[in-house]
Amino acid sequence: MTHYTSADEAVKLIKSGNRIFFQGAAMTPKILIAALCNRYLELKNIEIIQMHTEGEAIYASEPYSNTFNVNSCFVGGNVRKMVNSDRGDYIPIFLSEVHLLFKRNILPLDVAFIQVSPPDKHGFCSLGTSIDVTLTAIQTAKIVIAQVNPKVPRTHGDGIIHINNINAAVLVDQPIHSNVMKESTEIEKRIGYNVAQLIEDGATLQMGIGGIPNVVLANLIHHKRLGIHTEMFSDGILPLVEKGVITGEDKVIKQGKLVTCFAVGSPKLYEFLDDNPMVHFKEASFTNDTAIIRQNPKVTAINSAIEIDLTGQVCADTIGKIQYSGVGGQMDFIRGASLSEGGKAIIALPSITNKGISKIVPFLKEGAGVTSTRAHVHYIATENGVVNLYGKNLKQRADALISIAHPDHQEELERQAFDRFNN
Repeated sequence: MTHYTSADEAVKLIKSGNRIFFQGAAMTPKILIAALCNRYLELKNIEIIQMHTEGEAIYASEPYSNTFNVNSCFVGGNVRKMVNSDRGDYIPIFLSEVHLLFKRNILPLDVAFIQVSPPDKHGFCSLGTSIDVTLTAIQTAKIVIAQVNPKVPRTHGDGIIHINNINAAVLVDQPIHSNVMKESTEIEKRIGYNVAQLIEDGATLQMGIGGIPNVVLANLIHHKRLGIHTEMFSDGILPLVEKGVITGEDKVIKQGKLVTCFAVGSPKLYEFLDDNPMVHFKEASFTNDTAIIRQNPKVTAINSAIEIDLTGQVCADTIGKIQYSGVGGQMDFIRGASLSEGGKAIIALPSITNKGISKIVPFLKEGAGVTSTRAHVHYIATENGVVNLYGKNLKQRADALISIAHPDHQEELERQAFDRFNN
């Protein structure tokens, strides 16, 4: 029989100077985090390593930020302000390699906070919907503290931990974090339609969540034999699975399986994932390994950008000097798709911001990070059309990108391109 303790007792294992990993996405262990924050006056110099956590990150706000320092491998809205301050920072790294920070003792972990299902009859708990880099974290951390929650879906794949490997277990019974699909905007609908025209029967898909991926998926209802090998997915896949569009039968890697390292969505999605052998949760070191991705046929990777310059350089994680999100898995999948037989690497974005500023620009903003280089980029899609930059020289790329820019900005972009390339 498992011995449970309170969250307040469990976090007494934390000492000043500890480096703590937080499991993220829908599995964010909010009760443990809240209990840890209650000790902020007793503790000093606690370093938090995380990907993207859901919910309010109180450790990233006053007065807790005097005790906690966020060293993040991805940046969500709940820690963005802290990461861009003197109490936090960002580690530029591919999602496929984050596990190596723990494995190679570059960032040795003292403690891992996780959320799991109750143990089965063999004593194994499921890591639920977020395996990503968590498996390596719990294998290398000195102490593992877990919220044990019957609302956590028991997922198939590699995300398991035996109850005996958990140092402190806290019983929690509450729904895991859920997101409701928002209605897509008219611009997102046009972009999604344009992207969907590039997807062939038998393709293996990678995409994230949001308005554009949802529209893409909604436009694939008449496709056949689609497969999923991605770092994450959400509710948009459900109608395609129900209608037999997503079967995975043409895949080489885990044929017939939907492969992912995490998932975030509605309670309906979590019900679909619970004890479903069709869905296989793997570590990010597997899902995002270019050598594995490329083995599937017609890998179609759909990613986004904050801005793209006229040579094709993609900035997807900063707004100038501000660290907005993270490198994540974009490069992993863009390269994997490009090397796949019949694959297509696609960057999809609106041509302008909500304030009417062009996202296709002569030069990236000062301080901007290049998430994907111009040599890696192939297809670019906006609401105004799709272009393929592969094999095009700099002037041809500029012409192509200007053709799908917003009409209000095309004349200025043409002037800038002429100044740059014709002097």
